[in-house]
Amino acid sequence: MLETQNLTVRFGGHVAVNAVSCTFSPGTLTAIVGPNGAGKTTFFNLISGQIKATAGDVRLHGQSLAGLGVSARTRAGLGRAFQLTNLFPQLSVLENVRLAVQSARAGKHLRGLNLWSIWSEHRALVDLAQEVLEQVALLDKQDAVVASLPHGDQRKLEVAMLMALEPDVFMFDEPTAGMSHDEAPVILNLIRKLKADSRKTILLVEHKMDVVRELADRIIVLHNGELVADGDPAEVIASPVVQQAYLGVAA
Repeated sequence: MLETQNLTVRFGGHVAVNAVSCTFSPGTLTAIVGPNGAGKTTFFNLISGQIKATAGDVRLHGQSLAGLGVSARTRAGLGRAFQLTNLFPQLSVLENVRLAVQSARAGKHLRGLNLWSIWSEHRALVDLAQEVLEQVALLDKQDAVVASLPHGDQRKLEVAMLMALEPDVFMFDEPTAGMSHDEAPVILNLIRKLKADSRKTILLVEHKMDVVRELADRIIVLHNGELVADGDPAEVIASPVVQQAYLGVAA
């Protein structure tokens, strides 16, 4: 589904991500772990197009994404949720998701420009947006202005917008960051539901090892921008490099 080939980025003399090559398959959730400054979010930014690679390539369905920006990569099938919410704060909950649905549907159902077709299309988009909101338990808040929502609901809304885009690859960068102990399980349950779809590929950057143990089918470890471990969660967590560098256990 997704592949990085010798993916590299340099900022001046600093190599933030150094020749990382990985493949990610459908039906698999891969957790990307490592200490602060290891290059995890930079690696995500390279894949999703926020940062231009110095060298290497990102391939989706075998096709190179080199030279494509964020919007084009989203249309190709990459969906990215950020560590900080990335929403339209002055619009309603429903309008946020409707815009995502509209973006996903753009160009798929072209119709003549008459009043009936415009209203019919709008109604269909609203119906689809409401279906997504129901899945994330936000339908009762569809008319609320996003800026008025508590942080936990904003995180749920961001996942809803990601779902509405219907990507092949879901990328979550610390999805429970800033959430309370009571709020976090809601997001994790949404990710579990997405994981149940064997057609989708999920990448997850996460510091909380209990979350990684529970959700991950595979763990890759970055350190100083390099890939230093890749494999089964139990084996990777038990490896000396992870025990020493990330869990504070002496070698």
